[in-house]
Amino acid sequence: MAQMVFSGDEAVAQAALDAGVAGAFAYPGTPSTEIMEYLQEHIGEAKGAGSSVARAPDGITRVAQWCSNEKTAYESALGVSFVGKRTMVSMKHVGLNVAMDPFVNSALVRIHGGLVAVVADDPSMHSSQNEQDSRLLADFARMPCFEPSNQQEAYDMTRFAFDYSEAHEVPVLVRITTRLAHARASVTTAPAKPATDLGKTTDAYAWTLMPAMARKQWAGLLAKQAAFRADADAASRLELGSKEFGVITCGLGRAYYMENEEDWAQAHGGERPSRLHIGRYPVGMGKIQALVSHVKRVLVIEEGYPYVERDLRGMFGPPVPVAGKMTGEIPLAGELSADSVRAALGLPRREGVAKVAIEVPGRPPQFCQGCPHADSFTALKKALEGEAEFFSASDIGCYALAAQPPWSAIESCVDMGASVGMARGAASVGQKRAIGVIGDSTFYHSGMTNLLDAVRHRSPMTLLILDNGTTGMTGAQPTISATSQLPILLEGLGVEKEHIRVLEAHRRAIDADVAAIREELAYDGVSVIVMVRECIEWLKKARRS
Repeated sequence: MAQMVFSGDEAVAQAALDAGVAGAFAYPGTPSTEIMEYLQEHIGEAKGAGSSVARAPDGITRVAQWCSNEKTAYESALGVSFVGKRTMVSMKHVGLNVAMDPFVNSALVRIHGGLVAVVADDPSMHSSQNEQDSRLLADFARMPCFEPSNQQEAYDMTRFAFDYSEAHEVPVLVRITTRLAHARASVTTAPAKPATDLGKTTDAYAWTLMPAMARKQWAGLLAKQAAFRADADAASRLELGSKEFGVITCGLGRAYYMENEEDWAQAHGGERPSRLHIGRYPVGMGKIQALVSHVKRVLVIEEGYPYVERDLRGMFGPPVPVAGKMTGEIPLAGELSADSVRAALGLPRREGVAKVAIEVPGRPPQFCQGCPHADSFTALKKALEGEAEFFSASDIGCYALAAQPPWSAIESCVDMGASVGMARGAASVGQKRAIGVIGDSTFYHSGMTNLLDAVRHRSPMTLLILDNGTTGMTGAQPTISATSQLPILLEGLGVEKEHIRVLEAHRRAIDADVAAIREELAYDGVSVIVMVRECIEWLKKARRS
């Protein structure tokens, strides 16, 4: 046993190492990025950009690798499971949307080596475009979901998830949220388990989801649900106290409740609420029924969607009044906090230290000083001067900051790869000078297939690929392919060679860049302009290493 100080991300990663994981795969995305960074730092020697490899004494190879996107990462993990080794795939919540096809279908195959999917949700949208709750996607896939309430549970639950996956031959989703992913606490680790090799599965039919086999696997998955619920119920923690008031906590909601429980007890003559904590799904009903039959009203404290609350309410309402997100006691949007939970418990606001009256100027996010994207957008803005009609679609990445002054150079930012598809779609119905702006990593992630559509239909659009050689927004992780390979790839996708332009993204080249962009905007077909210059933060990181 060892005592360590870990963030939630690091606790998850260490648990995977101690559980004997052989293959770990991911795509960068805050708040999950540090899981893979920790694994790569601790698994073995680096083998090229974005990969670490180690060979255990027993000959089993361990890998930790960045992938093109979350779908390819998940499918790589499936391959590891098939050949009998433990595997983990990690991503942020919107990354699970990209991986949904293999994610949902993986619940139907007969998992061999344990497969754990760790998904970090981002309530309050600190670095994301929505607040979706991954518990609902696990429920959609009929897959067990574990939700730790602190860093110790992040370690323990992740480690146990591998055993549970192998025992029930099903993937397990571990859901964490931003505050848990990044905050640090003391964690007690257990002795590491050596990497195991179960050998390749002998049941290939259970992995071949043709209709006849898939129907059989679906029936088997449905038959497991009762066991999942019973196990979740057994793992939940019920403490009966007050007969007037009961609280149900989920995940990190437990920590915020515990900060306020003593004050509630003091305000109610020393009596404490009856309390049920849920950390696994699908929800078991035994202890919920025991709580509800004991109290006269219930408050549900959960981060994300009112998932447990809706289950408890049912279609015709609960047997006792239930408060939570659906009734307004708990905010529908944003992260929970000790203060928001305090208000839901009916406790008075805590007085803080008086604020010093200092006017602090607003500082909206902006490009780093010397960022090549600033020069790229300066060139694009100049190229569009005097144009009465254009549409500029951006993508997810640092360059989305160009929506703000002084550039105000983009008009949309929806999801990974959407810039290419939106520009193509607009061009196909007559929009003149339709422009997509995307980063190199995002192009590899989700942009290539939209570009194939554009080439096939000869859509009159221009794509700017801002190639800074890294995935900058998430901390300068390496991209999946080198800059020198990008023009070759574009030509292979069918873009005409004379309309693949590689330009320097630098203020000294502004005039030449403006002229080249104008030429390609006038072309009645697909043109791609690659704006090349290294991310300055990546350069700083490279110089330190």
